[in-house]
Amino acid sequence: MAKAYQIFPWVANVPDPEPRVAVVVPCYNEEGAIRETIGTLRRCLHDVGAYELIVVDDGSIDGSARLLDELATGDPALRVIHHPKNLGYGAALKTGIRHASAPLIAITDADGTYPNERLPELIDLADGVEMVVGARIADDVTYPFIRKVPKFFLRHYASWIAGQDIPDMNSGMRVFRRDLGERFLNILPDTFSFTTTITLALLTNNYIVKYVPIGYSARVGKSKIKPIRDTVRFFQLILRTGVYFAPLRIFGPVGLLLGLAFAASLFYDTFILRDLTEKTLLLLLFAMNTGMFALLADMIDKRSR
Repeated sequence: MAKAYQIFPWVANVPDPEPRVAVVVPCYNEEGAIRETIGTLRRCLHDVGAYELIVVDDGSIDGSARLLDELATGDPALRVIHHPKNLGYGAALKTGIRHASAPLIAITDADGTYPNERLPELIDLADGVEMVVGARIADDVTYPFIRKVPKFFLRHYASWIAGQDIPDMNSGMRVFRRDLGERFLNILPDTFSFTTTITLALLTNNYIVKYVPIGYSARVGKSKIKPIRDTVRFFQLILRTGVYFAPLRIFGPVGLLLGLAFAASLFYDTFILRDLTEKTLLLLLFAMNTGMFALLADMIDKRSR
């Protein structure tokens, strides 16, 4: 609800302008970087019009919560929401989306890694598209090598599921329509996989996603990502999201491989053994069941849309 302020005692209250964008910043133990992040956002958002700045403290156990409350004092555009305990990166973003009123949602991290001065550019580019992603593919990207290798394979696998190239599938700096975020809120995870899921959700539903090259700096403080654990989780997530939004892409190749195996086994039984074996019949059964399951899942997916 818009606030009101009194210009003169004899003039009726005039409503504040509705915010154009809500910038949601998840924060967990970022005492060393959050002040600079908020300062940069305040400066760069000055020219975008009315905005909301929502910082979700995700149960920080350092001084982040106290510092955020101090920064919010006297700033009506900055709202701080505290989680009683750490719920996860995606949970913090979902809390921010639920509390936003602007038609656009912009997200960025609190750790100083993203070039927040580019955020107004991404907001302006959001007119006419469903999502604008700051893709970390510019020359000034500082990224640990241990995270580059698994992301290379996961990115290509996700691109195959979506049927189009995805330059950066899990960038934490992006702008999207709030109504779309709310539409997919029930399937978006509470973990770091939030961004990967919303990317595949929009692309597999044929929404327009625009990618803008941005830089990426070394973070302030210790990273909370565990490369091996989170890579396995990312793969599981992409597989699950692919089954949800593009079942033919997942089950189609499996059914095709079983069909080819059946054909090879049938050829061998017919011309070499001159007898029909049980393995050929089992391969036929598996191929037919997989194909029917893929078609049924695709039909359910299209009807649900």
